[in-house]
Amino acid sequence: VNLTESDGQNSATKQTADIEAALVQKVNAIVISPLDVNALAPAIEEAVKAGVPVVTIDRRVDGVEGILAHVGADNVKGGEAEANAMVAAFPNGAKIFHLQGQPGAGPAIDRNKGVHNVLDPLKDKYQIIFEQTANFARAEALSVTEAGLAANGKPDAIVCANDDMALGAMEACAARNFTDVKIYGFDALPEALVAVRDGKLAGTVEQFPGEQSRTAVRIAVAYAKDKTEPKEKLVLLTPIVIGKDNLDKAERIGETK
Repeated sequence: VNLTESDGQNSATKQTADIEAALVQKVNAIVISPLDVNALAPAIEEAVKAGVPVVTIDRRVDGVEGILAHVGADNVKGGEAEANAMVAAFPNGAKIFHLQGQPGAGPAIDRNKGVHNVLDPLKDKYQIIFEQTANFARAEALSVTEAGLAANGKPDAIVCANDDMALGAMEACAARNFTDVKIYGFDALPEALVAVRDGKLAGTVEQFPGEQSRTAVRIAVAYAKDKTEPKEKLVLLTPIVIGKDNLDKAERIGETK
């Protein structure tokens, strides 16, 4: 298997160009984690029409027919796991800040749904006293959390839709010496794992991006070699919450210092 890699550089325009280049090179399959599912849809559709099998990772492109398979994490279950971890930490109830992801992004929508699936039926004990998007961005989470603290006082917990926002919220709380607020992130990035290890974050959700990628490549290679259809068109891994007690389960723990 000859693997040609390209870095999307967090740009839908660059990813579109990468797909077009791959078609010119006459590749046998494309595996892609699309930055923006709407912006990438035309290029992915072009690949499918050209007869090149496409496997998507993490973000699903629903508007294009004929994609070979999608491999991702079940973000709804991830949001539920995150909220359940917070509930377990506060058996007597809690006041909560909830920092949501980028509006319109599939993972943000699903993680938000998962959090509310758990907390809405328990709202007598677990009150979301402040809820706002910080667009998956650390600096924005810092300022949003500062505004939330100024308006609402100190919460018991802050539930965030990704690690960057959790790290921004952590910074805002540290500035006020609110070091006992339990903050939860999502993605199990190395920096967040260090913060969990050091007791600065209460937990982060591991969605196994390495296993997602391995699975997607296996599906693409099997089809490219002898047209083996995937057993499932939609493969969703179940995320888990990483805390101090199970850091060894994190895929990227080897990258921490």
